[in-house]
Amino acid sequence: MGRNDKGSVGFIGIGTMGREMVRNLLKAGHAVRVFDLDEAALSDSAREGAVRANSPADAARGADIVITMLPDTPHVEATIYGEHGLLQSPPSGKLIVDMSTISPVAVRRIHADLHKIGVGFIDAPVSGGPVGAKNAALSIMAGGDAEAFAQAEPFFRAMGTTITHVGASGAGQTVKLCNQLICGINIQAICEALALGRASGLDLNLLRRVLLGGSAASWMLDKLGPAMIAGDASAGFRIDLQLKDLRLVQEHAQALSVPLPGTALVTSQYVDARAHGEGSNGNQALFRVYDRMTNQITG
Repeated sequence: MGRNDKGSVGFIGIGTMGREMVRNLLKAGHAVRVFDLDEAALSDSAREGAVRANSPADAARGADIVITMLPDTPHVEATIYGEHGLLQSPPSGKLIVDMSTISPVAVRRIHADLHKIGVGFIDAPVSGGPVGAKNAALSIMAGGDAEAFAQAEPFFRAMGTTITHVGASGAGQTVKLCNQLICGINIQAICEALALGRASGLDLNLLRRVLLGGSAASWMLDKLGPAMIAGDASAGFRIDLQLKDLRLVQEHAQALSVPLPGTALVTSQYVDARAHGEGSNGNQALFRVYDRMTNQITG
């Protein structure tokens, strides 16, 4: 069966996550038109079988669905409302899916504006990071109308394994913010355990293995623990992006008068990490804050 038989996708935003998602859509047999401001990223996707587009509207041309995967709320809003944007030139299939992590308030506004012109909108942020994106094993949490979700689900199957319709418009982003809150505090807890273990003279690799066998086990300890122990700050999911997500968490919580003291503390530590030039480092580089507090920074 040819790619057009599987459905065509306009994909906007081919960064670390987006490029892997595009690859998996292509592998699944979908025709994909891609747009990004990064020429190198466009060229790479074109070599792998995608078609280059020169604007969001061009990416949407003839598409059954348009997917956006962008850094923050203003980028998504510009893609929808800006010149050559999707509000003026929606895809033929009348469905837009945003898989970024952005404000639930902005999501509901975009949903309402697109609904007025007969275009469906799903907020479907993801969890699983670059590894999950590469392996088509993302967890996808989708908010929006049931009919639009059903239309989008076959495309989600090319990118993820845990795909859940979690509620009305904005619910997907709210679930993702809860996810990021837990991830941030979990990384902080791991950093503290490793700092205490190190100060006590423990073998940290042994400590991690023991903790993975009990109730302290977590995805973060399993996947990011080795990098923390090795002092490897290389990026998968970056400090800057985690800090952006925590900002969104706090904005949403403040609007609802929900106190999140643990989130506030770990957010301040991510601010510290970025202030020390670590914004482009991986999420696990939060351990460097504890290195500094315990005088373990060398070189």
